[in-house]
Amino acid sequence: MHHHALCFTASVVLCAVLSMPANSQELVVGSFGGSFAENVKACHVAAFEKATGATVSLKLGNSSQFAAGIRATAGKPDMDVVFIDNSLAAQTNGEKLNESIDRKKLTHAVEVISTAWGKDDSYVVAMVSATAIVYDPKHVKTPPTSWLDLFDPQYAGKYAIGDISGTSGWQFFLAVNKLKGGTLENIDPGIEAIKPLAKGSTVLYTQADQLISLFERGEIVIAPWYPDRAGVAMDKGLSLAVAYPKEGAVGILPAIMIPKGTTKLELAHKFIDRVLSADGQGCFSERAYIGAVNTKVKLSEKLQKIVPYGETLEKAWFIDPEVVAKNVANWTRRWQREVAR
Repeated sequence: MHHHALCFTASVVLCAVLSMPANSQELVVGSFGGSFAENVKACHVAAFEKATGATVSLKLGNSSQFAAGIRATAGKPDMDVVFIDNSLAAQTNGEKLNESIDRKKLTHAVEVISTAWGKDDSYVVAMVSATAIVYDPKHVKTPPTSWLDLFDPQYAGKYAIGDISGTSGWQFFLAVNKLKGGTLENIDPGIEAIKPLAKGSTVLYTQADQLISLFERGEIVIAPWYPDRAGVAMDKGLSLAVAYPKEGAVGILPAIMIPKGTTKLELAHKFIDRVLSADGQGCFSERAYIGAVNTKVKLSEKLQKIVPYGETLEKAWFIDPEVVAKNVANWTRRWQREVAR
């Protein structure tokens, strides 16, 4: 990547020699798209490339797409490191598709909160986020206070909920299910409640950034969404505000894992070490409006209002990733059969 400029002046032979090391040391990193990918580049990739001389290429997708990809290429992965929701990292680990992360190969492992580590170090949580309620205060004068506010007739035709394939989709669904008396084992109440809501939704979104243009054009005024995406959009001048429902937001723990069989194990550890460093974490937190797992990171005032922090973090519902891993295929089947249009 860095050598192309030289190719215009150098001889073809020199050019070929110069590009060889780059090709042999390419790390493929699975990352969520949009602003998330931009922040991965700014906070992690640049410093990593400088330190190692390797190049990183990002492969974009959502957690369920990555899990499917890791399964499809079992043992011969086309990605070396993957950002993925902790519940899906637990799922692929259950299928023996994760490499164990060797903490001895990481200089920053000791600074990371102990609860960040997955079972047998099969993944490590890279940041703390949530699904909460995002709304446009120009159109919504009274801030929403409950998950059930999405059912309020005043928002008819003016809201969007996530498809179950995205994290906010299944999390909002489970929050509604719980409020309607369901459990993680019994989702009947949630299915019944969500059917009309899904039918009336402007879109069942699958990628987080789909909502930006909908809010921009005033097609929606409220949605279960990520405070971090809202924070970034607010910085770009979008009229948005974040409400944490009184029942508790649903905690999100985007993790980072190494698919089993990668030939770039050393390099993968170096990249994870960068992600977990106080520098990498602090940069990502401030740019992405997201909580950190490195204990040395201090959040700014502005950030503390948007990310799960203090009371909103204490009230957040962190669903056991092993339980999600066990049930998500069944939840998805039922959603596709009974909810999706």
